[in-house]
Amino acid sequence: MHYPCDLPPAGSLDLMGTGYGLQQRLSHGYHLVGAPKYRFKVLHGEVRLRVREILRQVCAEMGVTIVHGVLSCDHVHMFVEIPPHVSVSDFVRRAKGRSSRKIQ
Repeated sequence: MHYPCDLPPAGSLDLMGTGYGLQQRLSHGYHLVGAPKYRFKVLHGEVRLRVREILRQVCAEMGVTIVHGVLSCDHVHMFVEIPPHVSVSDFVRRAKGRSSRKIQ
C-alpha cells in the first residue's frame, strides 16, 4: 500500500509492529546475539528450555516483543522490538543477568 508521505492512517499498525502517532513513527527493532563464555556448547536439554523460559519472562515484564528467536547450542539470536522508554542496554543487562543467575 502506498500512503501520502509513507504514513498510513493514524492508529494503524503494519506487520512489524511499527506504531504511528500524530507526528511520529516508532519502530525499535534490534537483532541481539548472546553467547556463553568461550562459546561452550551448554545450551542443551533442560538448560535450553529454562533459558528460553527466562528470556520470555524478562520480555513480558519489560514490554518487549520477540519477533524471531533461535537458541543454538552455543549462542542465542533474538530479533526484538523494544519500546522507546526501555533502553537496549537495560533489556540486555536484565536478560543476561537473570538467565545467568538462575541457570547456575
